[in-house]
Amino acid sequence: MDVKIEGSWRRELSGEFSSPYFTELAAFIRDEYRTGKIYPPGRLIFNSFDLCPFDRVRVVILGQDPYHNPGQAHGLCFSVPDGTAFPPSLNNIFTEIRSDTGLEVIKSGDLSRWASQGVLLLNSILTVRENQPGSHQNRGWERFTNAVIEALSSRKTGLVFILWGKYAQDKGKHINRSAHLVLESVHPSPLSAHRGFFGNRHFSRCNEYLAAAGTEQVDWR
Repeated sequence: MDVKIEGSWRRELSGEFSSPYFTELAAFIRDEYRTGKIYPPGRLIFNSFDLCPFDRVRVVILGQDPYHNPGQAHGLCFSVPDGTAFPPSLNNIFTEIRSDTGLEVIKSGDLSRWASQGVLLLNSILTVRENQPGSHQNRGWERFTNAVIEALSSRKTGLVFILWGKYAQDKGKHINRSAHLVLESVHPSPLSAHRGFFGNRHFSRCNEYLAAAGTEQVDWR
């Protein structure tokens, strides 16, 4: 199947794109875009991959599914386009960065600046119906993103996987923890952030690990 995705990812995931489950998933997604309001825009479904080629990945932040309100989702987990109000979880992420690192975060919710440094901002499910969170669960995206995690885990070493919330942590079973650093905490949602997200120091701990390996640190601003 001809999937419009960055070339290194196309090579790494070619077996997925030729699988029957992905053919069924693609047919479902095409029909959804044809008949309803689906986010992100179709051209941005694989934005996280396009902005962060396989060979450049150093850190993976795992989300669940895209924002489901108009104008928010653009293919990067937790990120919103410039000019869009920060969702509560993103506000809490920025709060933790300031507390953890002392950095003052740029006043932009577009996290492309992280992706360009090798941070893969991966949602487990890559599409969603407007105002219907979780509406594209169990259609095949989970299998696809499991394959992404397994490819990164098995073919690279020294990555940092950041897993916030039970949903992300459940996907952690696909990570070789002897070869990578896995950081886990509750989700940055206002419902849980005060129960262990604030104070987790994931941003500084990530950079400490990268620095110890002789790898450039991430500028989290």
